[in-house]
Amino acid sequence: MTRDRGSRRSRRDGFDREGFEPGDVQGIAQYLKERVYASFTGLAIVLVLSGAIDHHTASDALFTLVIGVVGITIAGLVSDIIAHLAAHGAFPDPAAWRVMFRVAGGALATVGTPAVLLALAWADVMSLHAALRASSIVYLVTLGLVGWFAVRRAKMAAWKQLVALAMLVVLGAIVIGLQVLAHG
Repeated sequence: MTRDRGSRRSRRDGFDREGFEPGDVQGIAQYLKERVYASFTGLAIVLVLSGAIDHHTASDALFTLVIGVVGITIAGLVSDIIAHLAAHGAFPDPAAWRVMFRVAGGALATVGTPAVLLALAWADVMSLHAALRASSIVYLVTLGLVGWFAVRRAKMAAWKQLVALAMLVVLGAIVIGLQVLAHG
């Protein structure tokens, strides 16, 4: 019975659509971790661009964002390959490669909506300021949903889940502040 409920939860959470088998906890954890890294990177880029909006065009902002997220995604993929080589003494097998590429695809997906918004700014459909603001909201919502998903799955009392979510928000704000400080 518990196993069946877990399978329903996996389907309901949508990870079967991402190509993960129900119960592939490690693959799902990697997927979420890389989405968080890419989202923090994208958010930091968008915030830095917003702070210097007079010095950037929409095409420049789009290029900077896409290259930044692609760069962090490739870095994550390379780190997965290195970690696999170190831990297993061999290159990943086909199943492990599939998981690594699904994880990388999830990280790349974080740039989708912000890239469309910046492309709209480039086409003068919206202002660069509005596109960057909307992009930052997209990234904040993404990070919030991933944090909520993680806390929701935790097996602890509701008040502890709220404390955990609050801690994640504070830590996230620190990360964002440090990234903006480093890039600003």
